[in-house]
Amino acid sequence: MQPSNLQPEQFAHYPPEARKLVLAHLDTLRQLPLSFLPNLLREVIDYDYKFPAERSAIDNELATISSLSPGDLQKCFRGFAQISISGDLELFDWINEPARFVELESAYLWTTLQQDTFRRVAMDYGERLATAAPQEMPAAARLGIAIIGKGVDAYDGPLFRNLRPHGTYFRQVNPQNGLALLLAAVAARAGAHPVPYGHWYIDGGSQTGQSPHLTCVSYRALDSVRAALLKNMQAELSQPGMGPEELRAHLGRLQPSDVGMDESVDPILSRFQLKLLTEGSGTQIFSTTFAQWAAREALRRAQPLTLLVRFTPRQRQRPLNELLSNTHAAPELDFIGSLVDADMGAYYHWINQQRLSGAPQSVFLCWFEEHQQALVVSPTMPRGVESTSAIDLGKILELALG
Repeated sequence: MQPSNLQPEQFAHYPPEARKLVLAHLDTLRQLPLSFLPNLLREVIDYDYKFPAERSAIDNELATISSLSPGDLQKCFRGFAQISISGDLELFDWINEPARFVELESAYLWTTLQQDTFRRVAMDYGERLATAAPQEMPAAARLGIAIIGKGVDAYDGPLFRNLRPHGTYFRQVNPQNGLALLLAAVAARAGAHPVPYGHWYIDGGSQTGQSPHLTCVSYRALDSVRAALLKNMQAELSQPGMGPEELRAHLGRLQPSDVGMDESVDPILSRFQLKLLTEGSGTQIFSTTFAQWAAREALRRAQPLTLLVRFTPRQRQRPLNELLSNTHAAPELDFIGSLVDADMGAYYHWINQQRLSGAPQSVFLCWFEEHQQALVVSPTMPRGVESTSAIDLGKILELALG
């Protein structure tokens, strides 16, 4: 079926807000090429479970497209219209399964040598959209905090090597009550700038304390969900013909209730946490991977003003069948390896924060937990320098935030 034949009743299975949005722009959607439209519907179908920043992006995109004249619309999507689509893809239920269609389309584009053309056309479209609907500046400077090295008694290797050229390295930090101080600062900031899903605390272990203003995600709080998911994955992998693509498709269809999650309190956060475990590689098994991926996805999707992520020790690497079966009730922890992982994870945290609007004004702090080393990247502080002055984390934050 082609988009020109779309009818309102075909979206009956969409969630309420998504269906309302589609019907409001149905005349425009009918004019879009089949090579493009399912990519848009893949985002729209989950509209009800998206964060405010994501909803705003979808709203702006649809409003921008709908504002074009017929001639400008045809010109904007001419490149997509020239992409050929197979008959099998046209017959596929791309309305109700747009994500699966996009996967099949990608494979088809590779086999027909159209992937480079599609990528180029998509990048051009993204640039036009960014020009027409630029990102809004944040209400306050973004603040990222990464806490690494929990449980490490001593470490002689250099830390923050990738971040040092961009900020100030402190080597005489007072570590007393450091975690409590940073959590209190984040909670206070969230209270001063109340934004839905605007302030996050992600912990690779167990959550420390609570604040009604923070969106909290922790590895240990999802223990039962991870166990149910690993059991589900094992059962699927034992099926004949089950391969990576089939498993990925199966995981993408899982609902929170399938792994024992309660959606009644916060369905948006529940869906987010499920995607962390079904779309991330290793997030089900390694706490450092979970924390790094959760930070990445929170920044990409929610675009928070504040994000504190605390890395905790992960289990040592073991054969995959043992990791999936979770046969070790108390697996051996790799403290030094986890510190190295977290150090790199903190660097990725900063990079992803820099991709958001207001990056030049943003602040990033990384601290070696219970130790005297910290690093700050801030527009108010010098780059590539080292400080040996005695200082505490509260004062560092004060200087960094101006």
